[in-house]
Amino acid sequence: MPSSGKTSKKEDSRAQKVQPPEKKYSCQTDFAGDGWRVFKIMAEFVNGFEKMSDIGPAVTVFGSTRVGPERMEYQLAEEMGRCLAVNGFSVITGGGPGVMEAANKGAQQAGGISIGFNIELPNQQRPNSFIDQDRLLTFQYFFVRKVMFLKYSQAFITLPGGFGTMDEFSEAATLIQTQKSSRFPVILMGCDYWEGFYRWMQETMCKGKKYIAEKDLDFIFLEDDPEKVIGIIKGFYPEGYRLNF
Repeated sequence: MPSSGKTSKKEDSRAQKVQPPEKKYSCQTDFAGDGWRVFKIMAEFVNGFEKMSDIGPAVTVFGSTRVGPERMEYQLAEEMGRCLAVNGFSVITGGGPGVMEAANKGAQQAGGISIGFNIELPNQQRPNSFIDQDRLLTFQYFFVRKVMFLKYSQAFITLPGGFGTMDEFSEAATLIQTQKSSRFPVILMGCDYWEGFYRWMQETMCKGKKYIAEKDLDFIFLEDDPEKVIGIIKGFYPEGYRLNF
Protein backbone atom coordinates (compact mmCIF):
# COMPACT_ATOMS: atom_id res chain seq x y z
CA MET A 1 0.00 0.00 0.00
CA PRO A 2 1.15 3.59 -0.59
CA SER A 3 2.54 5.32 2.46
CA SER A 4 0.36 7.93 4.18
CA GLY A 5 3.41 10.13 4.53
CA LYS A 6 3.10 10.20 8.33
CA THR A 7 5.86 8.77 10.49
CA SER A 8 6.29 8.64 14.22
CA LYS A 9 9.21 10.37 15.93
CA LYS A 10 10.59 6.95 16.79
CA GLU A 11 10.48 5.81 13.14
CA ASP A 12 12.00 9.11 11.96
CA SER A 13 14.87 8.76 14.40
CA ARG A 14 15.51 5.20 13.25
CA ALA A 15 15.52 6.25 9.60
CA GLN A 16 18.23 8.85 10.20
CA LYS A 17 20.77 6.36 11.51
CA VAL A 18 23.46 5.56 8.97
CA GLN A 19 24.50 1.93 8.98
CA PRO A 20 28.05 0.89 8.06
CA PRO A 21 28.36 -0.70 4.61
CA GLU A 22 28.24 -4.45 4.29
CA LYS A 23 31.68 -5.98 4.09
CA LYS A 24 31.19 -7.20 0.52
CA TYR A 25 30.57 -3.61 -0.61
CA SER A 26 33.28 -1.97 1.45
CA CYS A 27 35.81 -4.36 -0.10
CA GLN A 28 34.98 -2.97 -3.52
CA THR A 29 36.47 0.38 -2.54
CA ASP A 30 39.80 -1.18 -1.69
CA PHE A 31 42.53 0.88 -3.40
CA ALA A 32 44.57 -2.14 -4.47
CA GLY A 33 41.53 -3.79 -6.03
CA ASP A 34 40.59 -0.63 -7.92
CA GLY A 35 44.15 -0.25 -9.11
CA TRP A 36 44.12 -3.69 -10.72
CA ARG A 37 40.71 -2.93 -12.21
CA VAL A 38 42.29 -0.02 -14.11
CA PHE A 39 44.61 -2.46 -15.87
CA LYS A 40 41.66 -4.63 -16.90
CA ILE A 41 39.93 -1.56 -18.32
CA MET A 42 43.10 -0.56 -20.18
CA ALA A 43 43.41 -4.06 -21.60
CA GLU A 44 39.86 -3.90 -22.99
CA PHE A 45 40.60 -0.56 -24.64
CA VAL A 46 43.92 -1.69 -26.13
CA ASN A 47 42.43 -4.92 -27.48
CA GLY A 48 39.53 -3.00 -28.98
CA PHE A 49 41.73 -0.37 -30.61
CA GLU A 50 43.93 -3.10 -32.12
CA LYS A 51 41.01 -5.10 -33.52
CA MET A 52 39.33 -2.03 -35.00
CA SER A 53 42.39 -0.31 -36.43
CA ASP A 54 41.87 -1.44 -40.04
CA ILE A 55 38.13 -1.75 -40.59
CA GLY A 56 37.45 1.40 -42.61
CA PRO A 57 34.02 3.07 -42.55
CA ALA A 58 31.57 1.25 -40.28
CA VAL A 59 27.97 1.56 -39.14
CA THR A 60 26.51 0.25 -35.88
CA VAL A 61 23.06 -1.34 -35.83
CA PHE A 62 21.13 -1.46 -32.55
CA GLY A 63 17.80 -3.04 -31.60
CA SER A 64 16.01 -5.58 -29.48
CA THR A 65 17.43 -8.98 -28.62
CA ARG A 66 13.87 -10.31 -28.27
CA VAL A 67 12.90 -10.73 -31.91
CA GLY A 68 13.17 -13.79 -34.14
CA PRO A 69 13.49 -14.27 -37.90
CA GLU A 70 9.71 -14.10 -38.35
CA ARG A 71 9.54 -10.50 -37.08
CA MET A 72 9.62 -7.38 -39.22
CA GLU A 73 12.43 -5.88 -37.13
CA TYR A 74 14.67 -8.88 -37.75
CA GLN A 75 14.02 -8.85 -41.49
CA LEU A 76 14.61 -5.10 -41.73
CA ALA A 77 17.89 -5.40 -39.82
CA GLU A 78 19.04 -8.25 -42.04
CA GLU A 79 18.29 -6.23 -45.17
CA MET A 80 20.01 -3.20 -43.67
CA GLY A 81 23.12 -5.23 -42.85
CA ARG A 82 23.20 -6.58 -46.40
CA CYS A 83 22.77 -3.11 -47.88
CA LEU A 84 25.54 -1.65 -45.74
CA ALA A 85 27.96 -4.38 -46.76
CA VAL A 86 27.19 -3.96 -50.48
CA ASN A 87 27.94 -0.24 -50.10
CA GLY A 88 31.32 -0.85 -48.47
CA PHE A 89 30.48 -0.38 -44.80
CA SER A 90 31.57 -2.73 -42.05
CA VAL A 91 28.65 -3.64 -39.79
CA ILE A 92 29.00 -3.43 -36.01
CA THR A 93 26.45 -4.78 -33.55
CA GLY A 94 26.28 -5.62 -29.86
CA GLY A 95 27.04 -9.21 -30.81
CA GLY A 96 23.92 -10.85 -29.40
CA PRO A 97 20.69 -12.30 -30.79
CA GLY A 98 17.65 -10.60 -32.34
CA VAL A 99 18.28 -7.45 -34.35
CA MET A 100 22.04 -7.76 -33.79
CA GLU A 101 22.13 -11.26 -35.20
CA ALA A 102 20.06 -10.18 -38.19
CA ALA A 103 22.36 -7.26 -39.09
CA ASN A 104 25.47 -9.43 -38.72
CA LYS A 105 23.84 -12.12 -40.84
CA GLY A 106 22.97 -9.72 -43.65
CA ALA A 107 26.47 -8.25 -43.67
CA GLN A 108 28.30 -11.57 -43.59
CA GLN A 109 26.16 -13.20 -46.27
CA ALA A 110 26.74 -10.19 -48.53
CA GLY A 111 30.51 -10.60 -48.15
CA GLY A 112 31.03 -7.63 -45.85
CA ILE A 113 32.88 -7.28 -42.55
CA SER A 114 30.68 -8.41 -39.65
CA ILE A 115 31.74 -7.21 -36.20
CA GLY A 116 30.31 -8.00 -32.75
CA PHE A 117 30.91 -6.12 -29.51
CA ASN A 118 29.61 -8.70 -27.06
CA ILE A 119 29.10 -7.90 -23.36
CA GLU A 120 29.42 -10.18 -20.35
CA LEU A 121 26.06 -10.22 -18.57
CA PRO A 122 24.60 -12.22 -15.66
CA ASN A 123 22.39 -14.12 -18.10
CA GLN A 124 25.49 -14.92 -20.20
CA GLN A 125 24.61 -13.36 -23.54
CA ARG A 126 26.16 -15.53 -26.22
CA PRO A 127 27.57 -14.00 -29.39
CA ASN A 128 25.61 -14.82 -32.51
CA SER A 129 27.09 -17.10 -35.17
CA PHE A 130 27.24 -14.47 -37.94
CA ILE A 131 30.18 -12.48 -36.56
CA ASP A 132 33.50 -12.86 -38.36
CA GLN A 133 35.76 -15.05 -36.25
CA ASP A 134 38.50 -12.42 -35.91
CA ARG A 135 36.04 -9.56 -35.33
CA LEU A 136 34.43 -10.61 -32.06
CA LEU A 137 35.27 -8.53 -29.00
CA THR A 138 33.85 -9.36 -25.58
CA PHE A 139 33.72 -6.63 -22.95
CA GLN A 140 33.18 -6.73 -19.22
CA TYR A 141 32.59 -2.99 -18.94
CA PHE A 142 29.67 -1.29 -20.66
CA PHE A 143 31.43 2.07 -20.80
CA VAL A 144 34.42 0.62 -22.70
CA ARG A 145 32.05 -0.99 -25.18
CA LYS A 146 30.24 2.33 -25.64
CA VAL A 147 33.49 4.09 -26.47
CA MET A 148 34.14 1.52 -29.19
CA PHE A 149 30.68 1.98 -30.71
CA LEU A 150 31.02 5.75 -30.69
CA LYS A 151 34.61 5.99 -31.86
CA TYR A 152 34.37 3.76 -34.91
CA SER A 153 30.83 4.31 -36.23
CA GLN A 154 30.06 6.61 -39.14
CA ALA A 155 26.39 6.23 -38.23
CA PHE A 156 24.07 4.63 -35.70
CA ILE A 157 21.02 2.78 -37.04
CA THR A 158 18.55 2.30 -34.22
CA LEU A 159 15.79 -0.25 -34.75
CA PRO A 160 12.99 -0.88 -32.24
CA GLY A 161 14.38 -1.96 -28.88
CA GLY A 162 14.29 -1.49 -25.13
CA PHE A 163 16.39 0.24 -22.48
CA GLY A 164 19.73 -0.77 -24.01
CA THR A 165 18.76 0.63 -27.40
CA MET A 166 17.54 3.87 -25.82
CA ASP A 167 20.75 4.08 -23.80
CA GLU A 168 22.93 3.95 -26.91
CA PHE A 169 20.72 6.48 -28.71
CA SER A 170 20.87 8.90 -25.77
CA GLU A 171 24.62 8.49 -25.36
CA ALA A 172 25.21 9.39 -29.01
CA ALA A 173 22.81 12.35 -28.92
CA THR A 174 24.41 13.72 -25.74
CA LEU A 175 28.01 13.46 -26.97
CA ILE A 176 27.17 15.01 -30.33
CA GLN A 177 25.15 17.83 -28.72
CA THR A 178 27.96 18.64 -26.27
CA GLN A 179 30.59 18.39 -29.04
CA LYS A 180 32.48 15.61 -27.27
CA SER A 181 32.07 13.66 -30.52
CA SER A 182 32.04 14.63 -34.16
CA ARG A 183 28.56 14.81 -35.64
CA PHE A 184 27.33 11.63 -37.28
CA PRO A 185 23.85 10.53 -38.38
CA VAL A 186 21.61 8.67 -35.94
CA ILE A 187 18.84 6.98 -37.90
CA LEU A 188 15.68 5.64 -36.27
CA MET A 189 14.37 2.72 -38.33
CA GLY A 190 10.91 1.34 -37.67
CA CYS A 191 8.73 4.41 -38.08
CA ASP A 192 5.67 2.87 -36.40
CA TYR A 193 7.76 2.35 -33.25
CA TRP A 194 9.78 5.59 -33.20
CA GLU A 195 7.40 8.16 -34.69
CA GLY A 196 5.82 9.17 -31.37
CA PHE A 197 9.24 9.52 -29.73
CA TYR A 198 10.61 11.48 -32.68
CA ARG A 199 7.61 13.86 -32.64
CA TRP A 200 7.94 14.28 -28.87
CA MET A 201 11.57 15.37 -29.26
CA GLN A 202 10.56 17.89 -31.91
CA GLU A 203 7.36 19.28 -30.40
CA THR A 204 7.90 18.94 -26.65
CA MET A 205 11.64 18.91 -25.96
CA CYS A 206 12.50 21.43 -28.67
CA LYS A 207 9.58 23.69 -29.59
CA GLY A 208 7.50 23.41 -26.42
CA LYS A 209 9.99 23.32 -23.54
CA LYS A 210 13.09 24.53 -25.42
CA TYR A 211 15.25 22.04 -23.53
CA ILE A 212 17.14 21.44 -26.77
CA ALA A 213 17.77 23.56 -29.87
CA GLU A 214 16.67 22.76 -33.42
CA LYS A 215 20.29 22.06 -34.38
CA ASP A 216 20.35 19.31 -31.73
CA LEU A 217 17.97 17.32 -33.94
CA ASP A 218 19.52 17.88 -37.33
CA PHE A 219 21.57 14.67 -37.13
CA ILE A 220 18.58 12.49 -36.15
CA PHE A 221 16.52 10.92 -38.95
CA LEU A 222 13.41 8.77 -39.18
CA GLU A 223 13.63 6.37 -42.14
CA ASP A 224 12.56 2.82 -43.03
CA ASP A 225 14.03 2.43 -46.53
CA PRO A 226 17.54 0.87 -46.39
CA GLU A 227 18.60 2.55 -49.65
CA LYS A 228 17.55 5.96 -48.32
CA VAL A 229 19.45 5.25 -45.11
CA ILE A 230 22.58 4.67 -47.19
CA GLY A 231 21.92 7.99 -48.91
CA ILE A 232 21.66 9.78 -45.57
CA ILE A 233 24.96 8.32 -44.38
CA LYS A 234 26.86 9.07 -47.58
CA GLY A 235 25.41 12.57 -47.75
CA PHE A 236 26.66 13.30 -44.24
CA TYR A 237 30.32 12.97 -45.27
CA PRO A 238 31.03 15.11 -48.36
CA GLU A 239 34.69 15.38 -47.33
CA GLY A 240 35.20 11.68 -46.53
CA TYR A 241 34.83 9.47 -43.49
CA ARG A 242 36.64 10.01 -40.20
CA LEU A 243 36.75 8.72 -36.65
CA ASN A 244 34.52 10.57 -34.22
CA PHE A 245 37.23 11.33 -31.65
